[in-house]
Amino acid sequence: MRKHLNPPLAISILALILASTPLAQAARHTVDHAVHKIFATPKVDGHRLSTKPYAGGILLLGKNKKFPARAIPAVSEADTLGGKTAAELQPTCPANTADLGTWCLEKQLYPVSKADAGKNDFFWASQTCAEKGGFLPSASELLGAVKDVELAGGPATPGQREMSSTLITTEAGSSAAGSEGVSEGSTGDKNTGEPNPIPLPANPEPETTQYVTVFSAAGHGGLAGGEPVKDAQSFRCAYVKTTAATSASNAEEE
Repeated sequence: MRKHLNPPLAISILALILASTPLAQAARHTVDHAVHKIFATPKVDGHRLSTKPYAGGILLLGKNKKFPARAIPAVSEADTLGGKTAAELQPTCPANTADLGTWCLEKQLYPVSKADAGKNDFFWASQTCAEKGGFLPSASELLGAVKDVELAGGPATPGQREMSSTLITTEAGSSAAGSEGVSEGSTGDKNTGEPNPIPLPANPEPETTQYVTVFSAAGHGGLAGGEPVKDAQSFRCAYVKTTAATSASNAEEE
């Protein structure tokens, strides 16, 4: 009696034979790799999760809870702001001044020329400092800078004192600080029955208004009394720190 091969067994034997060929092994490797790639690469709604940037992917944070530096693209001119470098944007003091944190103070007294000698009263000094881009410092500011700047009365200027922007009055009353005066023909307020005022001359530079002077006082600073605002005196200017870029811009405008 002739025996026939069982069909399922025949298919199994054929599959075993084919599986041992190089072509079958290559196919199996390709399928295995594809399956591994699909299940090994985590995704969210089809978007690949990775620590490297991929188109349409989701970038993961590193262990330091920040994006990896290599994943952040370089920005053109990131080391400048408005075309200015960090050095140009760093506030600095003008030449020949002491750096006092947020402001600066001239190291020497302002050199009054022979032509301007006697003109350097409170008004002239204030205007001169403003023209230079600075301001006349107060008594407090001058005394606070005594460890960095030698004030008048020190070894370089013995017996001298210098002006400050601090003002005092030697008398009581509003007129002690000056007056704009009353011109001829001025009238009072008719609605309140105020009488016409008596004409008075203006007094913009009263003797009773004085500026406080300071001096070195053995290196620790001291007050040296007041002087009328019209009296000439030595002084120095102070400045707010500015950036190199701002200074250059101001110079171009001048």
